[in-house]
Amino acid sequence: MIEDASQLTGRQKAAILMISLDVETAAELFKNMNKHDIEKISMEIARLEMVKSSVIDEINQEFLNLIKAQEYVARGGVDFAETVLEKAFGPSVAKELVEKIRNSMKSHGFSTLKKADSSQLVNFLIKEHPQTIALILSYLSPEQTAEVLAEFPEDLRADVAYRIATLGKISPNLLKDIEEVVESLAESVISEDMSKTGGAQALAEILNKANKMTERSILSRLEEINPELAQEVKSQMFVFEDIVLLDDRSIQRVLKNVDKKDLALALKAADDEIKEKIFKNMSERAATLLKEDLEVLGPVRLREVEEAQRRIIEVIKQLEEEGEIIIAGRGDEDAIIV
Repeated sequence: MIEDASQLTGRQKAAILMISLDVETAAELFKNMNKHDIEKISMEIARLEMVKSSVIDEINQEFLNLIKAQEYVARGGVDFAETVLEKAFGPSVAKELVEKIRNSMKSHGFSTLKKADSSQLVNFLIKEHPQTIALILSYLSPEQTAEVLAEFPEDLRADVAYRIATLGKISPNLLKDIEEVVESLAESVISEDMSKTGGAQALAEILNKANKMTERSILSRLEEINPELAQEVKSQMFVFEDIVLLDDRSIQRVLKNVDKKDLALALKAADDEIKEKIFKNMSERAATLLKEDLEVLGPVRLREVEEAQRRIIEVIKQLEEEGEIIIAGRGDEDAIIV
């Protein structure tokens, strides 16, 4: 049980914050994060233990305070933020919030921009002098620079490209000045790594609402770090009760691949909605035979039922990975069968 927020890292707090939100909101937040942060926070979510409710409340309040602080920074800079925060929260809290923002700004520098996507970089740089833009872009990756240049107006693009091509050696003093510009540019979007119970199930619920690209990215990284945990998350991303999310054609496709004994066992503990979903997608004769199998099956161990359901889930996941079916509720994707 996690009982003390002060002992948590920034990423652990971000993970707890994500879990305290509804899965749709958490999935939306994931969509707006870069790949690095998605992976790191996902790992923390999967590792989380039980969290005391007071800790959750404290982290949520800390996040809301930081959001307010960042809004003030964006509006009038750090000094303005400190003045407003003192009036709102008192000197002690204001000092703590501003110190976190200052430390974040100080430690980020170019790393802030290196993690930003092209649209964020354009927003950062578009109002700066072309020479400043050229200097900053020269310290980013060729891929990032190419993406940013592509979004600039044609005249600015050509000017910046020329300045990059003709850049000489940059003095340490000039580099320090550029870092200060970068920190200033990043002020409005700086976020401390704080952005319920966690664990594999919590991450699975979030990924069920995320788009396929986010899901694959996170699971791929998780498999590299902890294959067992990755498998646990996968197994919980689609529970047997979710079979009702499949459209009729997808159900029919699944039924072609599942073992008939597994199907009878899996339906033994299923509710009427699931049974009806299965029966209506079978021929009348096949449905009658399955109902007879269920009647004569007799008492079975719950473990056997769950294992049969797991094998059917594995068939569903395999068909989804092969592009044969798509499960409803995947971000903006529709439930269709290819």
